[in-house]
Amino acid sequence: VTGVQTCALPISFIFLIAATIVDATDGWLARWLRVKERLPHFDGALLDNIVDFLTYVFVPALIVFQARLVPSAFPICSAMVVSSLYGFSNAAAKVERDGQYFFTGFPSYWNIVVGYLYLLQWPEPVNAAVLAVLAILVFVPIRYVYPSRMTTMRAPTLLLGTMWGVLFAWMLWRLP
Repeated sequence: VTGVQTCALPISFIFLIAATIVDATDGWLARWLRVKERLPHFDGALLDNIVDFLTYVFVPALIVFQARLVPSAFPICSAMVVSSLYGFSNAAAKVERDGQYFFTGFPSYWNIVVGYLYLLQWPEPVNAAVLAVLAILVFVPIRYVYPSRMTTMRAPTLLLGTMWGVLFAWMLWRLP
């Protein structure tokens, strides 16, 4: 990867980090500002899903393509996008059980996966295998922790998640 491609990719990760920070705080902010009460016809959940799809799925798929992280990008990027379309459209993708919230199936955190693949610089076939397995796991009804909606061990989850997020952002910031 050379020239403009190399320059634009780290900047893309910085914008993905900013989008993740916004996503982690926008629900709290909307509740604090009572957006639902002030704008009753505005569907913040729909807007959140659209923005999440763009920042967690579409942009990371473009990064996979642009950075040439896999040998044949079109099938892998298509698998990421199509599986995530299913995940975002699945009414049972977010579940609550005994006051705990979970994602059902891999929750399309492609931004994180692609960040690691870019940082680790694994061989293209290994990256393709990782992405393909995760695309399949979107359809497998395994529960994944919904970190921002945890009630049990909420404080340690948020603290450790924040520490991990800062470390991950720092690693991406240090990209050449």
